Order: sequence, then structure tokens, then C-alpha cells
Amino acid sequence: MAFIRTSRHTLHPDSGLILPEHEVTPRAVYEDRRNLLKGLAMGAAGLAATGLGHGPALAQPGQQAGLVQRPGKLAALPATRSTVPGAYVMDKLTPHGDVTTYNNFYEFGTDKSDPAENAHTLKPRPWTLVIDGEVGKPQKLGLDDLLKVAPMEERIYRMRCVEGWSMVIPWLGYSLANLIKRAEPTGKAKYVEFVSLADPKQMPGVRSSVLDWPYVEGLRLDEAMHPLTLMAFGLYGEVLPNQNGAPLRLVVPWKYGFKSAKSIVRIRLLEKPNTPSWVKAGPQEYGYFSNVNPKVDHPRWSQATERRIGEGGFFAPKKPTLMFNGYEAQVGQLYAGMDLRKFF
Repeated sequence: MAFIRTSRHTLHPDSGLILPEHEVTPRAVYEDRRNLLKGLAMGAAGLAATGLGHGPALAQPGQQAGLVQRPGKLAALPATRSTVPGAYVMDKLTPHGDVTTYNNFYEFGTDKSDPAENAHTLKPRPWTLVIDGEVGKPQKLGLDDLLKVAPMEERIYRMRCVEGWSMVIPWLGYSLANLIKRAEPTGKAKYVEFVSLADPKQMPGVRSSVLDWPYVEGLRLDEAMHPLTLMAFGLYGEVLPNQNGAPLRLVVPWKYGFKSAKSIVRIRLLEKPNTPSWVKAGPQEYGYFSNVNPKVDHPRWSQATERRIGEGGFFAPKKPTLMFNGYEAQVGQLYAGMDLRKFF
């Protein structure tokens, strides 16, 4: 595929910046997790501040048990600490300022800074999610309904981009399985397709030909039903910023970041696998599974190491990348017997 030239940088359609990029000055981070402050009390009034809380509150004050202090940028989102095995890594958190300004979200532009600059045009409410396909009970859920499907949990996940950089992000949401079960998958359902919003009025990047819009992704059904697969509605104790995929996005921590579709409007259960956007754009470079694997390099980026955003800049020493991004104990059995070089 050809490289994309912009007025500021030279980019590849999947890579974002090719030249060394300027790092945002990090906010204070927490060196000792034992000293993290408990989240502020979160109620319906806080949610209403961003339009996310027009419906009933998700929890009453006093039920909040998150351990990450919110930055006070957006409305608080009630959650409790997750008990799912592997859902709470102890790595140092990536500063909130980096998490919200260093993004790949091509619907708002191809530079890392474009989503934060342009995503103010996204309207996260009203929002409707459709679940259909090979299901017994198709669903059409508004945001208030989605927020009440299951209790919100705080989970701290590693996020590894195929470009060779990584973050550690405190997400808020619940296991995707809670949502899929409502639709009662049929015996034919083997795969799950995720479709993102593609509205050129709200998303200026959709007017470009970088990808064939809308953005679509896919998982095998057993991957989608794994407890670690998260439907996220917030991060850092607050509702999702637009640039991070508001109002709801997928987070699959053992796969490269592009597998976690943002601003989802449809979930479709399928008998056969779909063709995700980056697989369609570059089938020799992007596989359906796209599990983090330090032994299988992308044609342009080694996957053996990674640069942790917010920890020393572009020339800081890199970290060794872990198999399945460090979640091998939880998800390795999903791929038992598979040739992970062939099924990359």
C-alpha cells in the first residue's frame, strides 16, 4: 500500500506517524498502586454533565470501588474493581493526557493528534446499538439500556499497537459476553462482526479513501465471549472521550489495538468470518486474529519490543513484548494447536 503524505507528516494507512513524533508532556502518574486514591463518589448528576446520564444512574453513592483517581475532565462513571482473572495488571498507568491525545481513529484523521482535535463533532447521544444476525432475539438498544446491561467494572489493561507502541489504560465497562447472551446466539453463530459509525457529517476522516468505510472488525465467538473481552464505556473513572471511541467501544487486550473497534453501532453474529477493514486493505500484512505475538513481525515493524507511551519519549529504552500481550495464561487455550504464524 502507498504511503500517505500530509502537510505535517509522512504516514502509512495503518501506521500513523512514521517519523519520530512529539511526545505530550506526561501528567503525574502513580508510582505505587497502594497509594492510589479511591474514585470520587459518582452519581447521576455527574453523568448528566456530558449527556451520558439522561437515564437512571448505574450505582448509588457508596457503591463506587474504583482505585484510579479521575482527572475531572468529563463526567464520572460508576464502577467497581473487576474480579475477572487478568483484568487488573499492575503496570504503571499511562498518563491520562497521553491516553486522550495520542490515538489512531482514522474517522477523525490520520495523525495521532487528529482525533483529539477533531472528535468534538461526534455526538454520543442519542446512540443506538443493533445486535442481529444468527441470534434468537435481535436487540436494538439505546445508550441508557446499554449502561444497565451489567454492572460497570474498572479494569486496567495493557494496550499494544501493531506500530510498536503501547499504553496501560484503566477502562470502565463490562464483559461483552453479557451483551451477546441477551441476543441468544443460535447454533450457527461462530463469529462476531463489529461495525463502527461512519457519518461524514460527524467524522471528517470518513470523507477520505484511507479505508473502505464503515470500519469493521471481527472476532471468533469464543474470543468475543471470553471474560476479558470488554465493552467499554469509559476510562480513567469517567465516560469515554469522543477521541477514544465514545460512547462505547471494544477492548480486546491480547490483540493489537486496531482489533478494538470504536464507536460501535452494530454487532452481527455470523456463521462464517467477515473481512475486517485492515485485512481488506492489506491481507498480506494484517491477519484476522492479530494476536500480539513477539515472534511474528509485521512487514514494517518488529513486534519483539515496544515503546511505552509516556515513559521517556521516542528514544527511551523499549520493553520486551509479551506473548498475547501478557494474557497468555488467560487466553492461550483459545489457540491450542493453531499455527500462530499461519493464523496471524
